[in-house]
Amino acid sequence: MLPLVTMETLLRAKCFWRLAIPGSVRELHKDYRIVPPQNFSNYESIKQEFKLETPEYFNFAKDILDQWTNMEKAGKRPSNPAFWWINGNGEEVRWSFEELGSLSRKFANILTEACALKRGDRVIVILPRIPEWWLANVACLRTGTVLIPGTTQLTQRDILYRLQSSKAKCIITDEVLAPAVDAVASKCENLHSKLIVSQKPKDGWGNLKEMMKQASDNHTCVKTKHDEMMAIYFTSGTSGTPKMTGHTHSSFGLGLSVNGRFWLDLTPSDVIWNTSDTGWAKSAWSSVFSPWIQGACVFAHYLPRFDPTSIFQTLSEFPITVFCSAPTAYRMLIQNDMTRSYKFKSLKHCVSAGEPINPEVTEQWRNRTGLDIYEGYGQTETVLICGNFKGMKIKSGSMGKPSPAFDVKILDINGNVLPPGEEGDIGIQVLPNRPLGLFAYYIDNPTKTASTLRGNFYITGDRGYMDEDGYFWFVARSDDIILSSGYRIGPFEVESALIEHPAVAEAAVVSSPDPIRGEVVKAFIVLSHDYKSHDQEQLKKEIQEHVKKITAPYKYPRKVEFIQELPKTISGKIKRNELRKKEWEMI
Repeated sequence: MLPLVTMETLLRAKCFWRLAIPGSVRELHKDYRIVPPQNFSNYESIKQEFKLETPEYFNFAKDILDQWTNMEKAGKRPSNPAFWWINGNGEEVRWSFEELGSLSRKFANILTEACALKRGDRVIVILPRIPEWWLANVACLRTGTVLIPGTTQLTQRDILYRLQSSKAKCIITDEVLAPAVDAVASKCENLHSKLIVSQKPKDGWGNLKEMMKQASDNHTCVKTKHDEMMAIYFTSGTSGTPKMTGHTHSSFGLGLSVNGRFWLDLTPSDVIWNTSDTGWAKSAWSSVFSPWIQGACVFAHYLPRFDPTSIFQTLSEFPITVFCSAPTAYRMLIQNDMTRSYKFKSLKHCVSAGEPINPEVTEQWRNRTGLDIYEGYGQTETVLICGNFKGMKIKSGSMGKPSPAFDVKILDINGNVLPPGEEGDIGIQVLPNRPLGLFAYYIDNPTKTASTLRGNFYITGDRGYMDEDGYFWFVARSDDIILSSGYRIGPFEVESALIEHPAVAEAAVVSSPDPIRGEVVKAFIVLSHDYKSHDQEQLKKEIQEHVKKITAPYKYPRKVEFIQELPKTISGKIKRNELRKKEWEMI
C-alpha cells in the first residue's frame, strides 16, 4: 500500500531534493563503517531489555551523579572527565564527578542561604554555554528548586512574561541580560533574588563568582519524590502565549535513560558534544541527563554563534566520540568544503533531532565522514519517541522506530489506531499505565493539558504514518509551528509583534522553504491605509527590525510579502494552510 501522504509533504520533499549540495552524494567515504552498538545487540533486544522501575523517591544529583562520584573514587570508572568545557580562546575547564559534586553543593548553599530559596521555589536560568549553566542545573536538583531555562535571545518582554507567569523567585543570568531584567523587575512581585555571572559587581545583584569562593560545599541533597516538579520548559507559543511544560524528577531524570543508553549509545568512556542552545529541552536531553545517566563526559563549547570552521576544528582536535546537532547545522557543515580538510579520528556516532533531516544531507555527511546520522524524534513534553538506532537499517527520511519508552501509534480523529500507510496523528498510549518519560502537565493550564488526550492516547500534535516495516515517517505539524535552524517558532507571537507596528493592519505568519534552514518565517502583511504609498523595501526592513526588538531575534520574518487581504474562514479565522501551501507550491 502506498503511503497516503499529503501534497504538502511532497512539496517539502521536492524542496529538499533541490538543495544545492556540492559533490557526489552516491559515493561512499572510503572509511565508511557501521559502528556496532555498545549497550545492546539489536532493536528487538532494546524492546525486550528496557524496563524502568519508579522508586518512591528519586533525585538525579543524589542517585545518579553522586553514585558516579563513588564509582570514580573506587576506580570503577575510566579517567574521563564528567564535564569538559572550552571557549575557543584557550580557556578550558575539566571536572570529575567529584568536582562537579563539590561545586554544585556550593551553588546549592548559595540558593538556599543567600537567596533564601525553599524546595519548590522556581528559578529562571538564562545563561549561554558556560560552566555555571551546568552547575545551576545540578544545584537546583540538590535543593529541590524548580529550574526554568531560557535562551539568551530572549528580549525584555520575553523575560517579563516568563517571570510573571512562572512566579519565579530567583533569576540567574549574565551581564548582557541583567539590564533587561532590571528594567522589568519592579513588575515581578515574586522575584526577590538576582544572581549574575560576571567578573564585575553590579548593584542589586549577587555576584556568583565571588559567592562561590566563599560558599561551603557541605550540603545535604533534599529527598525528592519521583513525581515532584523538577523543571519547567516554555513552549514556543503556537496558538497563544508560550505554555509552561512541567517535568518531574523521574520524567527526565529517569526517563532520559532511553536516550542515553540506546539512541546515543553512551558509556563512561564516551565524550558527547551537543550543540543545542541552553534554553531548550534538547540541552536537558543531550547535555545533562542522558550523558550523565550513562557516566559519559559532557563536552561543551561556548560558541556564541554557529561557525563551521570552529565545529570542524573541535571535532578534529578533541576526543569527541558522539556528536549531536540540528539538521540545519549538518546542512551548513556539508556545504562547507572544509569538511574534506579535517579528520575526525575519535568520532563514531552522529545523531540529529529538532526537525526532519533530508536524505541528501545524511548521504553527503556519510560521504564526507564515513558515518551515518541517526535521526531521533521527540518533544519538549517527552523523551525520545522514535529513533534510528545502531544496528538498525536506516531508511533515509524516516524517524525510525518507536523508542522502548513508549507505545507509539498513528491515530484517526476518534483515537482509533490506523493501519500501515495511512496518515494520522502521532500518539503515545498513556492509559491504563502512563509511561515514565512524559511531562506531568502544562502549569496553570488544565484545559490545554486535557486537550492533549484522545481516548487512551497523548496526541503529539504532529502528523505522520507508519510503513509496513514499522518505521515512522513525519508528515507535518498540526499546529502550524515553524522549525527553522533547530528553533521552534510559533506564529502567534510573531504576528502579535508585527501588529504592534503602525504600518501593519493585519498579519499572518507561516513557514517558507529555505535551502539552508529548511524553512524560515514568512510574514504576509496587510498594510494600514496611511502606509500603502510608502517605499515597500524600506518598510520591510523597518518591520523586520521592529520584530527583532519586540521578540527574540531568531523569530523575525526573513521573508515579507505585502498583500491586499488575508484568506479567512467564514468565522474570520486566518487560513494559514492556504498561505503555507502557496509557499511550498512555488518551489
